[in-house]
Amino acid sequence: MIARSLRIMSSRCVVVIGLCVLASGARADNNNDKSPGVSAAVKVDWRHPGPPFEGWGTALAWFAHVSGRFAEPHRTQLADLLYGPEGLALNIARYNIGGGNAPDTPPYLRPGGDVPGFWRKPGADGWNPDADDAWDWSADAGQRWWLDAIKTRVAPRDLILEAFSNSPPYFMTRSGLVSGNVNGLEDNLLPGFETQFARYLARVTAELERRHGIRFRTLSPINEPNTPYWFSTNKQEGAHWSPEGQSRMFVALAQVLKQQGMTTEIAGPDETNPQTFFVDWAGLSADAKAVIRQINVHTYEWIAKSGVRDIAETSGKRLWMSEVDLSPSNVREDINDMRPAIALAQQIVTDINSMNPRAWVLWQAIENRSSDPKNSSNWGLIKADFSNLERPEYQITKKFWAFANFTRFIRPGYRFLKSDHPDALVAENPETNEVVIVAVNPGIVSRILDIRLPDTKRGKLTCKTFITQANDSLATSKPASCAARLTVHSRPMSVVTVVATPQK
Repeated sequence: MIARSLRIMSSRCVVVIGLCVLASGARADNNNDKSPGVSAAVKVDWRHPGPPFEGWGTALAWFAHVSGRFAEPHRTQLADLLYGPEGLALNIARYNIGGGNAPDTPPYLRPGGDVPGFWRKPGADGWNPDADDAWDWSADAGQRWWLDAIKTRVAPRDLILEAFSNSPPYFMTRSGLVSGNVNGLEDNLLPGFETQFARYLARVTAELERRHGIRFRTLSPINEPNTPYWFSTNKQEGAHWSPEGQSRMFVALAQVLKQQGMTTEIAGPDETNPQTFFVDWAGLSADAKAVIRQINVHTYEWIAKSGVRDIAETSGKRLWMSEVDLSPSNVREDINDMRPAIALAQQIVTDINSMNPRAWVLWQAIENRSSDPKNSSNWGLIKADFSNLERPEYQITKKFWAFANFTRFIRPGYRFLKSDHPDALVAENPETNEVVIVAVNPGIVSRILDIRLPDTKRGKLTCKTFITQANDSLATSKPASCAARLTVHSRPMSVVTVVATPQK
């Protein structure tokens, strides 16, 4: 089924949400849910708001390399779904600077994972980044299409772009492949090639900025470095970096950026989980830590997230949750299954409440549709057919709508407030005093949440609710007058968002 426009899909599922506003006596009950529910008070602390939130985003690898070459109108529809104001309204994108295997290497990388590099094949004298004929600026047309599409959909004040690398080009690696060393526990960059690789990354960053009229605020040179993932027979680009190797790379990149007069900041190390990040950070040299302006961490494990927040605060670094996605175990690919949507929503709530990151970025928003139901998953927000560029059917999942419960309403500049409920996220617009509450119910029992908004002196409010559950996708209620104490009916297996706006 080819997805229709977002507006058409939303208009089919407008219902009344179960929101009870105690101060005004207004009430809209869910007659289909007769369970008594579990009551819980949600205390919100407005005295110590977090730093201004920078927004939501996705990595463009690998889906953009494929979908940016889709026939029209498909790729434009997908860009509207992800970055348009009536879609998810994302404002952050992470552009993958491909390494690229040798032209004569038999194809073996996963669909979309074969992101091309911008180099031309080295000659007998090697590869000289100062030579004009060393570069191919026509490469990676798919991802570059997305850069232009995003630029036209996101306001300049909100747009944040980051460039990142998974592997050096093949001719800078020990194995001669961009998927890793033969031994996945050994570094794959050739000894002494840190400056050469840094010059490659810096030149690509600068050239893309010039050609597309954009700016990459940050550049992350390594990805999930201190892991056993990246071995030569892997199906995607990757490279192992020991903490010592990471240190040399960060320092070399800082020197190259300075020499070329670039203001691009360095981000890293984009480690796979907090505990491995701790090992990296402890092993980095003082010089390497000094040049990193933004700490990027992935949250593919739930353990020790708050420890990342502590490092960011004590070091004075900006912190991003720069990559994650998930598919619950034993849940096969099914666009209508709420379990992946609930898992994503809980991931977001836990990441933000535990880490207090300045941004939250999904791995890749569009995933290749599975051809084998027995070995499928629910990664991604949209499932598309990567094999058919001319007629690429795609489907929107429940995860997409659950993500929209956050991205549509918690916008750049909002500040997160502390809540004592593990499944609730609260944010405030400091300019308008609008408050957004997102409540996730992962179980099969209703919850009645007694929420007291932060500042009873605001006066009357207008509340509007949005719910994603089995039969609804961001379904909307009519605005209702309310005050600073709310009772929110959090239904089983649902994500509900309440937007409380002060009345003028």
